[in-house]
Amino acid sequence: MAVHDVLDAADVPEGGGVLVEVEGREICIYRIGGEFYALHNYCPHQGAPMCAGLVSGTNLPSDVYEYDYSRQGEIVRCPWHGWEFDIKTGKSLFSDRTRVKKYELEIKDGRIGIVLGK
Repeated sequence: MAVHDVLDAADVPEGGGVLVEVEGREICIYRIGGEFYALHNYCPHQGAPMCAGLVSGTNLPSDVYEYDYSRQGEIVRCPWHGWEFDIKTGKSLFSDRTRVKKYELEIKDGRIGIVLGK
């Protein structure tokens, strides 16, 4: 297991993401509610750059003619085809079998490190 120091925590804006590269991998680090999450910058559908996707919420299941919009800032939408993924887990919102690779992070002294080889 190796921890790769990539950037200051202050460099990641609340509700946004920052693209970094570690050992040839592009990884997007997001900040949601003061917590940090990291996803591979590659959509499993056709390889779109996930970090270029819109960060938003999504509609939850609801009654007919009702729209329950929720999870604002927790969902990233693929910029090419609109597939939605949970930033916190990497799981898609439409299938338990489809996900974006998630990376573990270590925060120490205000610096973010990405854990590889775990």
